[in-house]
Amino acid sequence: MNSRDLLAALVGFDTTSRESNLHLIEFVRDYLAGFDVPCELMFNASRSKANLFATLGPADLPGIVLSGHTDVVPVDGQPWTVAPFELSEHDGKLFGRGTADMKGYIACVLAAVPGLLAAPLNKPVHIALSYDEEVGCLGVRSLLAELDQRPVKPLLCIIGEPTELKPVLGHKGKLAMRCDVHGAACHSAYAPQGVNAIEYAAELIGELGRIGSTLRAPELHDARFDPPFTTVQTGMISGGKALNIVPADCRFDFEVRALPAHDPLDIAQQLQDYANARVLPRMQAVSADADIRFTELSAYPGLATDAKGQAAQLIAQFCGSDAFTTVAFGTEGGLFDAIGIPTVVCGPGSMDQGHKPDEFVSVAQLEACDAMLQRITRTLQD
Repeated sequence: MNSRDLLAALVGFDTTSRESNLHLIEFVRDYLAGFDVPCELMFNASRSKANLFATLGPADLPGIVLSGHTDVVPVDGQPWTVAPFELSEHDGKLFGRGTADMKGYIACVLAAVPGLLAAPLNKPVHIALSYDEEVGCLGVRSLLAELDQRPVKPLLCIIGEPTELKPVLGHKGKLAMRCDVHGAACHSAYAPQGVNAIEYAAELIGELGRIGSTLRAPELHDARFDPPFTTVQTGMISGGKALNIVPADCRFDFEVRALPAHDPLDIAQQLQDYANARVLPRMQAVSADADIRFTELSAYPGLATDAKGQAAQLIAQFCGSDAFTTVAFGTEGGLFDAIGIPTVVCGPGSMDQGHKPDEFVSVAQLEACDAMLQRITRTLQD
């Protein structure tokens, strides 16, 4: 099967993060079994989802990981003009959910398998497929825990997120947090007798904005990124029952998109310290039961691969460019890098199409990715 045919099969599986990915994983497992390539599956607790890991070539030597996530974002409420889970082609573009992000890359990797097996590889190629990337890079962690225990670390991991096959060496990390403010309700006519959770939450959100403004200082900038500073934003808020009731509860979710040199937990800790020192005592002076709770929703580290290192040299050779860049979106790359696997991001298509209705990858980009994988095959048999 060529990459287009494989992409058609992969798009046909609805692997929206809320759904199981097992039908796709079983398809890949059976496809590889047809070439006598064994697979390891790492299941989630309910066994409704799985990662897949397979090795082609000499497993006891450092090699290259070709990694992609199998889940996609929802299509609900989007004005698609084509069937999202059925591949269609028009004007040199292949449409369907996940074509760019990132089943196009996975299809190319699978299409490269016969060529990789035919080559006398002197280093292995590993295929790593994960679940639940779109909801916080959750699934890949069990796969990486397994790889971290193995005696031989790969030379390079190529995360195939859509970069138009430009070599990406960096992206920001992300921390998503939830803050629950619990006050005390009362009739609004006696507002001072209550603890208005919305007003105290608003104070915390204001402090979060102040913290964010300090991160814009020019000396904290990294010009490789856009925007060139760590950002903080509140994305969701809810609270209150009726206008004539002082609200007892308010919840807001916020995120930190941190430069690789910054630890987003430090920023969240600043807000927690402010809450405990400046806000909570005033709340508890009115009601001893008042409370402020912070919960981490998801997190992944940033990526900052050395532009002069072996990983960068290899990806420049494979994709034919050393015009290294960064991306605004996050990937699983920082997690691979954290266990000692140097990582780059390079894949077909553009994130300009990702997560949108009528998502597509061009035929030209798919063919260019096929060509890149052929160069990898040739390099690994030199």
